[in-house]
Amino acid sequence: MTEQTFIMVKPDGVLRGKIGDIIMRIENKGYRIVAMKMLTPTAELLAQHYAEHVNKPFYPALVDYMTSGPVVAIIAEGEQVVAGWRHMMGETNPTLANPGTIRGDFGREWQAEAMMNLVHGSDSVASAQREINLWFA
Repeated sequence: MTEQTFIMVKPDGVLRGKIGDIIMRIENKGYRIVAMKMLTPTAELLAQHYAEHVNKPFYPALVDYMTSGPVVAIIAEGEQVVAGWRHMMGETNPTLANPGTIRGDFGREWQAEAMMNLVHGSDSVASAQREINLWFA
């Protein structure tokens, strides 16, 4: 079943020059990039994107990190792309991510309070649609 997902290259991925590597993996897997843009997210956009985390103790550090530089927002399309992309990203903590995954191959230290782990991917088709609508309004 063809579906869409929201992918983000986070500030650490952009700063470290991993955009091309990540795009290449998306395309090599056979997914199609249907939209892409670079922007520095606002605190307001992040409050909507991370609504479930707004009142958590780590949220201020997360916003500081996510507004520290540009991100690349991507809409990708393909067969079971939501699950496929999540598998390609690897474990949330790059230290524990398997080799061959984006976080396993390119991740460095783990800073959980800022979720510094190179990339984001929607966790369901419903989340993907919500996130696509937020980032590509």
